[in-house]
Amino acid sequence: MSDTLALSGLRILDFSQVLAGPFATQQLAQMGADVIKIEQPKIGDITRGLMSSSADGLAPSFLTCNLGKRSLTLDLKQPAAADIIFKLLESCDAVVENFKPGTIERLGFGYEALRRRKPDIVYASISGYGQSGPKAGLAAFDGAIQAASGMMSVSGHADSGPVRTGYFSVDMSTALNAAFAITAALFRRHLTGEGQRLDIAMMDTAMVMQAAQMSNYLVNGTLPELLGNRSPTKQPTANVFATADGFIQVVALREAQVQALMTLLQRADLYETYNEPVKRIKATAEFNAVLEPAFAAHGTEHWLQALADAGVPAAPIRDLAGAAADEQNGHRRSFTEIPHPPDTGETARVVSVGFTAEPAPPLVQRPPPALGEHNEEILKELGYSQADISRLAADEVI
Repeated sequence: MSDTLALSGLRILDFSQVLAGPFATQQLAQMGADVIKIEQPKIGDITRGLMSSSADGLAPSFLTCNLGKRSLTLDLKQPAAADIIFKLLESCDAVVENFKPGTIERLGFGYEALRRRKPDIVYASISGYGQSGPKAGLAAFDGAIQAASGMMSVSGHADSGPVRTGYFSVDMSTALNAAFAITAALFRRHLTGEGQRLDIAMMDTAMVMQAAQMSNYLVNGTLPELLGNRSPTKQPTANVFATADGFIQVVALREAQVQALMTLLQRADLYETYNEPVKRIKATAEFNAVLEPAFAAHGTEHWLQALADAGVPAAPIRDLAGAAADEQNGHRRSFTEIPHPPDTGETARVVSVGFTAEPAPPLVQRPPPALGEHNEEILKELGYSQADISRLAADEVI
C-alpha cells in the first residue's frame, strides 16, 4: 500500500488570513499539498498576534491554522510582486483568497486575470455573504454571521435571551466547507481538465449547519424556541442536569432509553404513565421534579457509570482542559506536537485534523512558518538569483 497523500504534488497559492481561509488551506497541506502563504511584509497574518501575549508572531490561533505551509512576504501593490505571483501561478493548481469582495480584483489577482494566464486554475474566494448579491460588499465576521443567520436565535435560555457560541463556529465550519469544495474542484479538474471558480460564503455555510432547523421552518413554518440545554426534540429526558460535583448531559430519546432511565431512578411508574414523547413533553415539569433532585444527589462519575450500565447515552460537561486530556483524542491523532517556541527545543500541542485514514493518514509536513521564513527558498525555486532576492528585499517588495 502506498503512503502517497491525496494532494501530493499539488500547489496552492494562499492569499487568505485569519481563520476560515487559513484553516481551509491547512487541510489541503495536511493532505500533501504545497501551500504557499502570501503575507504582508513586516505585518503578516493578523492572527500571528491574536489572543497572545507573545511577540514571536506565532500565536496559538495562527499555529493551529497554518501547519505545513511556507510563508512568502510580498507587497502586493508593487509591480515586482505581481511578477512573482504570476511566476508562482504557473506551477499552482489552486488559488485561495478571503479579501473583501472586489479587493483582490483591484490588486490585479482576481479570477479573470489569473484564468487568462492559467485557464485550468481552481480559484476559491471566501467571504461573508458571497461575491455577488445585495450584501456582497459587507464586511463580515463570525459573530455577525451567527446573529444574521438565525444561529443565535436558537441558542440560549428563555430568561437569558439569544447567545453566540463560545467558539468560532462559522469560521471553522466555513473552512471545512471550503476545503471540501476546493478538493472537489481539483478532482473535477482531474476528470475534465477544466478549472473552476468557487464562491464560498460564511452565510451559506451557516445555513447548511442549520439545515435541520431551517428546513423544519421552511416546510412547517416552525420557529424554534430558546431551549437552553434541552434537546430540540423538547424531551425532558434529554437535557443537562446538575450533579453533586458538576454537570452531565443525558440524551434519553428512544423509548427503551427513557424506560431504562426512569427504571434506574426507581420511577418506572412515571414512564408507564407518560409512555409517548408527546405525553412527556406536556409533563416536563413533572419529570424535572424527579430528574433534577435525583442527579444532584450523586457525583458525575457515579451517574456516568450507572447510565452506561443502563444503556442511556450521557456525557460529562467538561472544560477544555478535561477534553484535551481525554485519551481518545490522543488515539485519534486530533492533536499534533510542533516545535514551540522556535529554536528552544520545547514543543507545544495544537489541533490538527478531524479525521484519520489508512494508509496515508493526514500528515503535518512542517511546523507553521515564521513570517517570510521561506522567501529565499521559494524565490530560488522560481529562478531568482541571490542578487535578485537582495534587490527585492531592499525595495521592500518582500
